[in-house]
Amino acid sequence: QVQLVESGGGLVQPGGSLRLSCAASISAFSYNAFNWYRQAPGKERDRVAIITRYGATNLADSVKGRFTISRNNAKNTVYLEMNSLKPEDTAVYYCQTVINGVAYWGQGTQVTVSS
Repeated sequence: QVQLVESGGGLVQPGGSLRLSCAASISAFSYNAFNWYRQAPGKERDRVAIITRYGATNLADSVKGRFTISRNNAKNTVYLEMNSLKPEDTAVYYCQTVINGVAYWGQGTQVTVSS
C-alpha cells in the first residue's frame, strides 16, 4: 500500500525558513518522480516543485530562488526547503507521486507565514 506522510509545517514569520519532509512507503522509491503541491484557502491546488527519478528539478516561478526540492533515496524521503517565506506562501502543502497512472497524495501539512 502506498503511503505518503508529510511533516515539518508550522507557523513562521515572514523571511523565515521551514523544511518539509515527505516519507514514502513505496517499494521502488528511487524510480518515482515526486511533486510538492500547495493549496491556499479558496484557491486551487498548484504544483510548487517536482523532482524526477534522476534528480532533475523544476520549481514554480513564484518560488524559484527561495525553495529547493531534494530527495534521499536511502531514506525514502523527499524534502522541500523553503527560505525567505512570504505571507502568500501560506497554504497546505501536499506531497504527490504517480504510480501506474494512479496519483497518490499525502494528508498535507499546514504552513502559515505571519508576523
